[in-house]
Formats: sequence, C-alpha cells, structure tokens
Amino acid sequence: MNGEEYRAVVEKIMSNGRHGPYAVARSDELGSVTFSLSRDVWKEKRQPETGTIVILGQIIKKRAGWRAQHGRFARPSDEATARSN
Repeated sequence: MNGEEYRAVVEKIMSNGRHGPYAVARSDELGSVTFSLSRDVWKEKRQPETGTIVILGQIIKKRAGWRAQHGRFARPSDEATARSN
C-alpha cells in the first residue's frame, strides 16, 4: 500500500443513501470509514460485498466521521508490500 492508504473490511452497503450508494468499512487504524460507491470514488467495476477487504485512501475527517475519497479492492501486491514494511 502506498502513502496514506488503509486496509479495511466492508461492514455495510447502503444502496440508497442521501448522496447515492455508499459503504461503511472498519479499519484497525481509523475505526469506521465511509466511502461512496460512485465512479469518482470507488475505482472498481464491481461493487464490494460485506466482508470484502478494501484499500481506502485520501481520507478526510468530517463531523460525522472519517470519509475515504478513493477506494479499491485489496490485491495480492498489497499483501507483499505490507509484509516488506
């Protein structure tokens, strides 16, 4: 993982949020992190499912909690990078 990216596990998918579909994931470092499933944030063709491990980046703190501005599925290369650190 590069820079300010965090590994998280998807806990909840909300398909009808006020600002469109979004997901809530849990990170060991940050706790709960919300991210949009719109194309400008979620970079994969398929949407994640509950229990999926994702990589979240460009994290900002809002009044209601942490928000990720970039998200993708975890890849095998993420595991290799984490082991080498």
